[in-house]
Amino acid sequence: MASTDVKFALIFLFQIVVGILGNFWLFYHFTSRYLRGYGAKSTGLILRHLSLINSLVILSRGIPETMAAFELKSFLSDFGCKVVFFVHRVARGMSIDTTCLLSVFQAITISPWGSRWAMLKGKASQYIGPSNILCWTLNIILHIMVPVYVTDKWNSRNTSRTMDLGYCTSKLHDKHIDLLYMLLISVHDVLCLGLITWTSVFMVSILHRHRHQVQHIHRTKVPPTSSPEIRATQSILVLVSTFVSFYTFSSIIYIYFFVFHETCWWLMTTSALINSGFPAACPFILLSHNHCVSRFFSVCMGRNTHFPRLIREI
Repeated sequence: MASTDVKFALIFLFQIVVGILGNFWLFYHFTSRYLRGYGAKSTGLILRHLSLINSLVILSRGIPETMAAFELKSFLSDFGCKVVFFVHRVARGMSIDTTCLLSVFQAITISPWGSRWAMLKGKASQYIGPSNILCWTLNIILHIMVPVYVTDKWNSRNTSRTMDLGYCTSKLHDKHIDLLYMLLISVHDVLCLGLITWTSVFMVSILHRHRHQVQHIHRTKVPPTSSPEIRATQSILVLVSTFVSFYTFSSIIYIYFFVFHETCWWLMTTSALINSGFPAACPFILLSHNHCVSRFFSVCMGRNTHFPRLIREI
């Protein structure tokens, strides 16, 4: 076994352990808060769902890649290849959609009562469950053809046109079908990335205006490090920049695979690490800023008041 393979195997193992522990702690944290009656229940529901989806992304890609790095031969059957790639593609899409849903819900939560979003403030929590079901349905439909074309390496010997996926293979088909599938995936990713970026800019602008309102009311300058708006803004920016970076690179690599039908070992490995990068880092970003940010959003959800009163209660 080459030393490079061992290094990547250890990296995948580290990513799996850290990512699963982080998402388990995120799930436990918001479940315990829900049972004790603390925090916004709707936000906690989205985050618990996100932690489970992130774990599914990490396991469905990390475990096979680790086994492949250790040079285990034919550890996945034809059925196993179909299940692993289908689950990973659906889970990846759900991770993007759930993060998008979280961003939209938080934007509605902190929007002023005089804005266009005000009418949704009291009803937003009612749409979380149906939105999750809709996202699951759309992602399953979008990736329904993955099990048809993915197969193990033994069955691929009877097919002349295949693309090597490392421990499995994908049958190549009509270019028009490839183009359509790539277009659907790209539209989905671009829409979610754009919506998350837009809602994040919206939230940051509201937090910035609110901070200046508080300073004007109290006629004192709030120290930047102690301002809840600053900490909430930092949390939003860190989460969004991490999300956009990982999934932009991931989308570019997928487009390359579909356009050129060419793979190489280092590119496949890099793609696997990037795909699991955000799900592994996400819980630590959320938990590191949770103490002040969760209180900020909880107050916004629980009070029918304007921001100047909200900040005094924090």
